[in-house]
Amino acid sequence: MNAQSLWIVLFCFALYFIVTDNSIAQAFDYVIKIIKNKFSIKLWWLMNNPRNPIVKYLMWRRSVKMAEELQQELEKLKKTK
Repeated sequence: MNAQSLWIVLFCFALYFIVTDNSIAQAFDYVIKIIKNKFSIKLWWLMNNPRNPIVKYLMWRRSVKMAEELQQELEKLKKTK
């Protein structure tokens, strides 16, 4: 028996129990939701972690752009006064 047929047997047993018992189906659904939630947390942390160099660059670029806009607004205010 190779590994592929072992996995098929295990999935068949799991599928049988999920189909026949409602509480096992609910538990399987909860486990899938927990796994999705953990994945989304890790993805959010990766995309927003300030130690990530790409995120650092994006924050720096946004800050520089905002500083330039503020300088332009201040110069406009000085000229109008």
